[in-house]
Amino acid sequence: MKKYSFLLLSKSVLIVIILFFSENVIAQYQQTPQSRSPFWQNVQFGGGLGLSFGSGYTDISIAPSAIYNVNPYLATGIGLQATYVSSKGYYDSGIYGISYLVFVNPIPQIQLSVNLNESYVNNHYEYYNGRASYSDQFWNTALFLGAGYRTGNVTIGLAYNVLYDVNDNVYGDAVTPFVRAYF
Repeated sequence: MKKYSFLLLSKSVLIVIILFFSENVIAQYQQTPQSRSPFWQNVQFGGGLGLSFGSGYTDISIAPSAIYNVNPYLATGIGLQATYVSSKGYYDSGIYGISYLVFVNPIPQIQLSVNLNESYVNNHYEYYNGRASYSDQFWNTALFLGAGYRTGNVTIGLAYNVLYDVNDNVYGDAVTPFVRAYF
């Protein structure tokens, strides 16, 4: 029953996110550049998508975000995150969260980032530390400090989670590669 309600919640979240972005895309085509207010001229939408499949393994992530370019050197924004990970016969996990983002561009090609992420984690293990069918739910805070190479609207780099704890069962490693795109 829990798995069914989790899948239903996942589908609902995905539909809401798709509708949100569809509305923004349609609205952008209906407006002319001259009709946008100065605030909206500095807003960019983007984020990341992840999809990984293997032998009995599935990892699906969606992380939309919006940033406001304060000036050519500084941008700040918020993001959402939804992730589903499953390893057949071992575990499945749902992670939902929100992020606060800060990007600093000391020169146009270099982007430094701070990403404070608060996530709700729902793990279910088929077999864990000698126990069968074990579940845990908890909140996890991550603080990623990153650096990347920026070309146009895309940045490629690495981020380090300074709050990483191997016992959290959320992230596999403290260092995470990323690709960011904002339009």
